[in-house]
Order: sequence, then C-alpha cells, then structure tokens
Amino acid sequence: MNDLRQLRHFVALAEHGHFARAAEAVNLSQPALSRSIQALEASLGCSLLDRAPRQISLTAHGRLVLEHARRLLDGSRALHSAVTQLDNLDSGELRLGAGPYPAARLVPRALGRFASRHPGVRVQLTLENWHSLRQRLLDDAIELFVADIREFDGDPLLDIIPLRRHPGTLFCRPGHPLLARDRVRLTDLAAYALAGTQLPVEVARAIGELAGNEKPLAIECDNFMVLKAVVAGSDVVSMAPWDVVAEDVMAGRLAMLEPIASTRTLSAYGVVTHAARSLSPAARALKELLLEEDRDFSAI
Repeated sequence: MNDLRQLRHFVALAEHGHFARAAEAVNLSQPALSRSIQALEASLGCSLLDRAPRQISLTAHGRLVLEHARRLLDGSRALHSAVTQLDNLDSGELRLGAGPYPAARLVPRALGRFASRHPGVRVQLTLENWHSLRQRLLDDAIELFVADIREFDGDPLLDIIPLRRHPGTLFCRPGHPLLARDRVRLTDLAAYALAGTQLPVEVARAIGELAGNEKPLAIECDNFMVLKAVVAGSDVVSMAPWDVVAEDVMAGRLAMLEPIASTRTLSAYGVVTHAARSLSPAARALKELLLEEDRDFSAI
C-alpha cells in the first residue's frame, strides 16, 4: 500500500501542473515534493509524469494513478470523518451533492438547520447534474446527494428515497408580454427563448412536445440562480418545479405563466446514497433534515 502522503502530493502536482505551486499547496519544499513523487514512481515501477522545463503532464500511467489516488484519498477522508463523528457531531466533515433545483430551496434550508445544530462540522456542497453526482457518490467523493432520480430506476448500486413531487411550471418576469394574454398558446411561447437546466429524457420529450421542437432549450444552464437572473432581466421564459419558484412568485419577483400540463414534468427529487456504504453520523443527521424539510413544504 502506497503512502497516502505520496498520493496526496501526486494529486496536488497533477492539479497544479507545476512543482513550485504544488509544493506550496502541500507545505513542502520543491526538492522534498520531487523526492516524494520519485519515491511513488519507484514503488509503482512506472513513470507518472512527462517533465518539461515550465510544466508537467501526466503519462497514461499517471492518469490511471490519479483516478485511483483521488478515490483513496476521498475514502481516507470519509473514514476519518466518520470516526471523528462516532461519539458526537462537534467536528468532522460532510460532503454532499445537489442538483440545480433541490439546491435552490430544499438543500439550503436543510443545511441551514444542520449548521445551526452542528456548527463544528465542515460541510462541502457540490452542485452538478445527476449523472456527475452519481459518479462522485460511487467514487466516495460525496456521501449523499439530492437530485432528479428518474434515470436511476433499478440501479442496484444506489439507495434512493423519493421526495414529494411538484408540478412543473413556466415562469417569466413580471410585466412579460405573455402575461397580457388570457391563455398562452404554443405559438405564443415559440416566440420567446426558453431556458432551463439539463433535462431528464422524459421531461425533455414533454417540453419538446409543448414547444414543438426536439431541442426546446435556447439556454441551458445548471445554475438555477443564473437562470432566474436571466428571466428577471429579459423576456426569456424558463421552467422549474413549483416549489423552487413559489416564494418568488408569491413575493412578486417572478410571475407564473401556467403549470405545464403533463405528468412527465412533475419533479422527481430523491435523496441518494451508496447502497454498499453506511452513512456517517453527520450524513444521517442531514438526511433526516432533508426529509423533514420535504414533508414540511407548504407553499402550494
């Protein structure tokens, strides 16, 4: 088993691409970092780097080792955090992920309550689409995530708790020209750019049928705060589950055009964990808070 310190040094070098910057990041002198990398190469019996005067690049062996090194280091951090939290939640680390819609309301509320109860636990939140979050979970880079679960049906590697479903809605800025119409028709909607996050296959199909276009999104962005800002400052129309925009609509910051008339556009969030991993105390505590927040949602 290779020294985790050597793997940590190698990952830092791969990420920084330069010995001096990597040495500073891991608090080593440049010669000491170089010796650590050479020792790792000697123990593995291969060259990990192509060295150039100004920068380094990874060999094929280096890319393979980097993938496994990251996984080992993530596992080591998870083990240390779980042991630290075993008797209490006064310290340790929690790493989780969220899709763009859960990250807009559900996850922040649960995290706020968690931080108030356990201020000593360091939380790292990753915002990505459901495909990337699944891979991070299986690589032990995160302990759980909340995202759309439609494409995980029957996945034996995952434990999934479905959450409340919310109708999809079209929304726009207050004063949008479409709001003056008694009813928004497909031809009316087609005159405006449609923005949204990456969509599950069945949702993309339903929206495509609504918009009369196989690729309905003119703007695709997985940061929902950016989407809201685009809509608020233009005639762009966007879509989201009702729970995500409810407060903004009620406060007059956004306006709802109408619910999307398709059961395929209902939200399908879930709390997802690794089927073969037990959760740390911090992850279990946050999971319960997520479920409570989901049950308590009443802005409908």
